[in-house]
Amino acid sequence: MRGRCGVVRGVAGTLVAAVTVVSVGTGSVAADGGAPEPSAAVAEADLVPGVAPGPGQPWQIDTPDQRLAPKVYTPSAEEDAVEPKAAAPGTYDLIEYVPLSDAAAKVSCSKLTGPYQRQIEQWLKLKVDGKQSVSDCKAVRKFQKQYGIKPAIGFAGPVTWYQMMLLSAKKDPNAGKNCPVRSYRVACVDLNRQVTWVQKAGKVIYGPVQMRSGRKGYATRAGWHTVYWRHKNHWSTLYNSPMPYAQFFDGGQAFHAVYGSIYTTIGSWGCVNLKLGDAKKLWSVLKKGDKVYVWGHRTGT
Repeated sequence: MRGRCGVVRGVAGTLVAAVTVVSVGTGSVAADGGAPEPSAAVAEADLVPGVAPGPGQPWQIDTPDQRLAPKVYTPSAEEDAVEPKAAAPGTYDLIEYVPLSDAAAKVSCSKLTGPYQRQIEQWLKLKVDGKQSVSDCKAVRKFQKQYGIKPAIGFAGPVTWYQMMLLSAKKDPNAGKNCPVRSYRVACVDLNRQVTWVQKAGKVIYGPVQMRSGRKGYATRAGWHTVYWRHKNHWSTLYNSPMPYAQFFDGGQAFHAVYGSIYTTIGSWGCVNLKLGDAKKLWSVLKKGDKVYVWGHRTGT
């Protein structure tokens, strides 16, 4: 079996060194310590994890994905009986990406305008002007504390925004009628909101859950697909990396779990990355031959 997967990891110092060469517009702060003067939003690509990594949170900017279609074979009963290893505690913690200056100073309330400022203002029913203010920061920080997003410093970053997207999708993920309703199971992959679910005859039977789709140049392909091979303990021999609960639906693109954060600012190599528990449950829901429908665009692709 030969798979083409890739991991790009670096120690904290390497990542910090790489980020410091990028200029971050901070704007000027009002003399009374209030809202900063208007400044350009900090670009998502300029952000770093706001909490130091632990065993389950490596400084990981990419995770293993299958880039070429795998060699299909029938796993033995003995192989299928083995469950993939558990993820380390803290692997899927909601760690927000923040400006390096905020992370280094360990600020309590960010004065910087985040890349999702306007969207988050609208979601929280604040004044929508796309500019960070003291009241904005307090409202965003309150939300972050409520949902366990760290660091809760009120910065309008991608993890906070995608958590809001998940909450919006919980009640009725297909309210926008983007995923076709069929009498059979359809795995719906919403690239816009970075959520996925499975529905049958209009009833949601799995999810919605958060996911991570393909990055620029390696976007998860839109349209109809079919689950053609499932491999619970899939392993990329080329990069020696695990892809637990892999369910391939288009060439080398598959649903699968990753042993690292799915909340990175960079996307996958095309696969739909899931938390281990979500991938395991999806494994019990989908079968070979089930349909997958993908639409939309991940931010930045």
